Amino acid sequence: MTHVHPTDQQAGVLDAAAAAVLNIPPLWPLDSSVAVNPFLGQAQLDLASTGARLGRVAGVSVTMPRHWYHARIVSGEITDHDLSAALSRAPAELGPFDLEALKTAAAKPSLPPEALPTVADLAADTSGIDWPAFLAERFGAWAAAYFDQGQALWAAPQDTSAYAAWRAFASRDLTPEIGGLKGFAAHVNNAPEKAEDVMNRVVERLDLPPQALDTYFHQLLMTLGGWSQCARYRLWNADQNGTSDSTAQDFLAIRLLWEEALFIQYQTPLKEQWQAVVASHSVPPEPDPETQIDAILQDAAECSSQRALAATLKAPSAATQGTRPTMQAAFCIDVRSEVFRRSLESVDSGIRTHGFAGFFGLPVAHRRFASDLSELRLPVLLTPAVSSCATGAEEVDADLRSRYTARAVRAWNRFKLAAVSSFAFVEAAGPIYVSKLLSSAFHRTSASVPKDPVPRFDPPLDEKTLADTAEKILRAMSLTRDFARLVLMTGHGAQVVNNAHASALHCGACGGYSGDVNARLLAQLLNDQGVRQELATRHIVIPEDTLFLGALHDTTTDAVILFDTDNPSEEHSADIEMARTLLTRAGSLSRTERALRLPGASKEQDVIKRSRDWSEVRPEWALAGCKAFIAAPRQRTQGKNLEGRTFLHDYDWQQDEGFGVLELIMTAPVVVASWISLQYFGSTVAPKAFGGGNKLLHNVVGGMGVVEGNGGVLRPGLPWQSVHDGEHLVHEPLRLSVCIEAPKDAITHILEQHANVRALFDNRWLHLFALDEKGHMAWRYAGDLAWQSVEAATNTATS
Repeated sequence: MTHVHPTDQQAGVLDAAAAAVLNIPPLWPLDSSVAVNPFLGQAQLDLASTGARLGRVAGVSVTMPRHWYHARIVSGEITDHDLSAALSRAPAELGPFDLEALKTAAAKPSLPPEALPTVADLAADTSGIDWPAFLAERFGAWAAAYFDQGQALWAAPQDTSAYAAWRAFASRDLTPEIGGLKGFAAHVNNAPEKAEDVMNRVVERLDLPPQALDTYFHQLLMTLGGWSQCARYRLWNADQNGTSDSTAQDFLAIRLLWEEALFIQYQTPLKEQWQAVVASHSVPPEPDPETQIDAILQDAAECSSQRALAATLKAPSAATQGTRPTMQAAFCIDVRSEVFRRSLESVDSGIRTHGFAGFFGLPVAHRRFASDLSELRLPVLLTPAVSSCATGAEEVDADLRSRYTARAVRAWNRFKLAAVSSFAFVEAAGPIYVSKLLSSAFHRTSASVPKDPVPRFDPPLDEKTLADTAEKILRAMSLTRDFARLVLMTGHGAQVVNNAHASALHCGACGGYSGDVNARLLAQLLNDQGVRQELATRHIVIPEDTLFLGALHDTTTDAVILFDTDNPSEEHSADIEMARTLLTRAGSLSRTERALRLPGASKEQDVIKRSRDWSEVRPEWALAGCKAFIAAPRQRTQGKNLEGRTFLHDYDWQQDEGFGVLELIMTAPVVVASWISLQYFGSTVAPKAFGGGNKLLHNVVGGMGVVEGNGGVLRPGLPWQSVHDGEHLVHEPLRLSVCIEAPKDAITHILEQHANVRALFDNRWLHLFALDEKGHMAWRYAGDLAWQSVEAATNTATS
C-alpha cells in the first residue's frame, strides 16, 4: 500500500482535533480523584468569552441565573459600589452602560444558551428517535469496559487503541440497527483502520470548512461527558511522563463516525439545516451583550465578598504571646483546617498553628503495607521526587500474611459476584447478612483508620538530601525559629462509608489520598539528629527537647490521630497527653460549629454519626464555600472567624530571600486552590456539563467514575449534594480571591515569569490582592501586570 503524505487540509484536521482535546478538562479515577478546574482549556479566555464558547458547544451558562444576583442586589448584599466597581472593569465594546441599566438588566431573566445542534440532534428531530441518548448509551456501554480499573469480573481487552477496540465492538453490535440506524455495523466495519483517516473522511463528507472545526470538534467531545475527560486524563498522564496518548482523538473519530452514519441516513431532510449549523460553527464565538452583563454581575458578587473579607482583615487580631509556644501544629491550607485551627488556638492561647500544603513538601510515590500499588501522594501538577513504603524487614511476615488474607477476600468476593455462583450464594447465604445490614442501618459500621506501619523512604536518602529537603520545607513554612517542645505535622483525610466520592473528601494536594504518609515522613525527617545538626549550620536551630509528630485530622469527625509510636519519647509523654486533651476540646468546638451548617445535624454527636451512616449523602461539606486564599503570617488572621471558607498559607516574605518561596506558593498551592475553587464553581453554575449529578442515582462504573442510572455518559465533577443542601445552595459560586502579603513588585516579577499563572489573574479566573504591612488589602491586581490601590478603586467606583 502506497504511503500518501497528508495534505495541508488533512494536517489542519489533526491540528483542530488536538486543539479540541485540550479544551476538555481531565478526570481522575475515583480512587485518586482530585479537584479539577473544568475551565482548564479556557484559561486564556475571560469568563464572558468562555460563556460564549461553552454556550455554543454545550448549551450551558458559566454564571448563575439573573435572579440569583438580583436577590443579592435587593437585599443589599451586592451594593451600588460593587456594581459600579464591576462596571468600571467592563469591556469597552459593551458600549454606554450605567449603573441603573445594569440593575434593570439584573431584574430581567436572561434566556439560557442553546448549543448548536449536532447531526445526531438534527436526526432526532427528523426521525423522532432520541439519537443523542441512544449514542450516549451505546458509547457508555463500551467505554465502561474499556476504562475498567478492575471492577469488572470479565475484563475487556485494553491492549489496543481506543478506536480499534471500539471498532471491534461496534462492528458486531446490532443494537443501533435494531434501534433504526440501518447498516451501522457494516458502516463501522468498512471504516478506515486509522482514526485520523476517519476524521478526514467525515470532515469531507459533512462539508466542514477548517474554521468550523474548532467548536464543532469541541462540541462532539462535550457530548461524551466524563468519558472524554477520562481520555483527557490519559493524555495528561502521558504528557507528565514524556510520552503520548491518542485516546481522546480516537474518541473524536468514533463520535464523527456516528455523525457520518446518521448524516447518510437522514441527509435529505436535514441537509439545509446542517449547512446553517456549519455556517454558525465557522464564525468564532464572541460574547454578546447579555453574556457580558452576566459576567459583570458575577464580578459584582465577588466585589461584595472581597469587601467583607477586607473588613475582616482590618479587624484587630488576637494578641500572640512572645514566650515559647505551648505546642505548635501545622495543618493543610485546606479551608476545613481553618475552623479547627481557630478552635485549637482558642482552647489555649499558647498554641501556634501553621498552614502549609497538605503533602508537606514531600512529593512521594508511596507503597502502602501489603501493596505493590504506587500511590502518588502529591499535587497533580508535580511529579514524584522520592519513593516511600510502609514495609521494612521487621514487617515482612505480617506483610505476607496480609497479602494471603487479601487474596482470599478477593477470591470470596469474586465467587459471590460470579455469573454462575451469585444466585446460589444469595439464596443460601443471604440470611447470614441480616445482622450486618442492621448494624450498618443503625450507624454501627465504622470507617477504617490508617494502621500502616511507620513509612520510610525507599530507597533511603543520603544525609545531605535529607538536610536539604528539611531546610527547604521549613523555610517554605516560615517555620525556622521558636520551636515548641511538641510540633505536630497534621495531614488530613475523611473517614466515611459507602461513598463513591470518598477520595474527593481527602486532601486535594495528596492526589486524592489522606495526608498522613507525608506528615509522618516529615516528622521522622525533622527528628533525625544528623539532619538537625546540619540545619544548625544553616541557621535553623531546633532545640534538643523538640519532638515532631505526624498526625491526621479527620475532617468528617474533627478527630485527630497522633502517630506517637512512630517516634516514641518517654520524656514527652506529658506533652502528648496534653496535646490529646487540647485536640479533643478543639474537635468538640469544631463539630459544634460545623453542625450548624449540616442539614439534619443539630448537635456535635450528629457530626460523628454521619461518618458511619451508609445512607448519608452529605457526610461533610468538604470545601464547599471556599472563596479566598491568604498567604501571610498567622497573626494577620489569628482570632478572626473566616467561616471555614479560606485557604490559609503561612508566609513571611521578610524571611524569603530572593522570593523563591513566594514563587512556589503562586505556582503550586495557589494553582491547586484555583482548581478546587473552580471545580466547585463549575459544579454549581453548570451542573449539567461539569457536575456529578444526583448521588441517589449513582452507579460506579469500572472504578473510573459514576453514571446516573444504569448507563450513559460518565458524570464528572461534584455531586449536586456536595453544593446544595436540598433547599439552598451551600456553595456560593465565587472565583477565588488570592491575598498575599509581599511587595507587589515581587509578585509582578513572578507573574512575568509564569505565563500560565498570569493568565489566571489577567482573565480573572482568580482575583489578586497585595496586603500591606498590617495585613490589609491594599492593592488590587488590574491585569497586564498593573496594580490599582484598593482605596483608589473604591473612589473610582463611587465617583
